[in-house]
Amino acid sequence: MIQRFVLAVIAAAALLAPALPAGATVEAIPHIEIAKMMGRWYEVARVPNQIQNGCQAGASDWTPQARGFAVVQSCRKGGPDGPLSVWKAKATVADHRSNARLKMTFFGGMVSQDYVVVEHRPDQGWLVLATANGKYLWLMSQRPTLPTAIRQQAVARIRQLGFDVARLEFPRPMGG
Repeated sequence: MIQRFVLAVIAAAALLAPALPAGATVEAIPHIEIAKMMGRWYEVARVPNQIQNGCQAGASDWTPQARGFAVVQSCRKGGPDGPLSVWKAKATVADHRSNARLKMTFFGGMVSQDYVVVEHRPDQGWLVLATANGKYLWLMSQRPTLPTAIRQQAVARIRQLGFDVARLEFPRPMGG
């Protein structure tokens, strides 16, 4: 009984720990062309978070609007063929010099969060988006899956950026 309690406490601490060490800062890439963020992005990896608990086959669709972008995020609860879960956001560029700092609002503006593009490899079709506080992170791809070698490069880059890659989870992709 005590052993189960200790394991539960350790597991809870791991889920509540930030993706970055305390005091570390999330640095944006110098510049990203906003047009390259438009379209569908598939979730390859993420730091666990409450909203996406049990999500598989995640995707985000970015569409330009007059004042920023509409972002429709979706996933399948419980498995790639599970019930569809969708939530919408509005995004605006918070730093027009780099275009790599974004402010997103969810649930009709009730929730707001700052995000940072910390890596973008357009030649390989992936990017890494993190919350500005470093607590959460997503590896996103323009294809439903990344080839193993490219995925390993992306994870290695996430580690180089100072994030704890041991916390990453790799949800199953669409059709996976």
